[in-house]
Amino acid sequence: MENTVIQTNKLTKQFIKWRGLSSPRHPFEKKIFTAVRDVNIEVRRGEIFGLLGPNGAGKTTLTKMMCTLILPSSGSATIAGYDLVRQQEKVKASIALVSSEERSFYWRLTGRQNLEFFAALRGISREKAARRIPEVLDQVGITEAANRRFQEYSTGMKQRLGLARGLLADPEIFFMDEPTKGLDPLATKHIHDFIRENLAARGKTVFLATHHLAEAEHVCDRVGIMYDGEMKAHGQVDELVGDFTLADYFHDIISESTVEH
Repeated sequence: MENTVIQTNKLTKQFIKWRGLSSPRHPFEKKIFTAVRDVNIEVRRGEIFGLLGPNGAGKTTLTKMMCTLILPSSGSATIAGYDLVRQQEKVKASIALVSSEERSFYWRLTGRQNLEFFAALRGISREKAARRIPEVLDQVGITEAANRRFQEYSTGMKQRLGLARGLLADPEIFFMDEPTKGLDPLATKHIHDFIRENLAARGKTVFLATHHLAEAEHVCDRVGIMYDGEMKAHGQVDELVGDFTLADYFHDIISESTVEH
């Protein structure tokens, strides 16, 4: 479909684990662990799609695959019209990954210096970065903290700098892996408002992985429910939760996720 920007077909990721000791009496034992199994999803342009599931469901693995950070074991996918495996560089140029992983920044550098580094990494010229960095800092509301070291930032400010980094190249698709993890209710609201008003309202596509049902219901247009590496269902949140059989099957997800941040 012309309006589809993310599409996967039986996307699967397996990892090999070795157990035992390296000795004749206790040889290594090879075990295959399937983290993501035969996932089929379709996300439309300008949509906020939520990937909902408990910790360990495979959300992060699936997100990393679609961001070209790890290769799929089987299946296929297209991101922004580009093949996930054969056209990785074009995929990377079309997306941004916003993660709660603080270690991806340099703690001794200022927020501005971090953005300058990542702009160069994305191939953004120094002249364009000089114009773009003040714009994205203003968009996420941390201009006044731009010259402070990253290690001095609060959790909320670190998350905002992550958004600023994602905005640098003005990509078409934003992948977000638990962007409100560890945030207080006010900081969470700011992130939610930013997603709706500064991304979706501008026609950007957002793929948001979360284990909070309330977050998915509040922010997303549609959700896919993932459990044990499989996509169990997808559709409107109220439709999925309203299905008694589905609600019962995903009791662990719903019970731990209905608590507001």
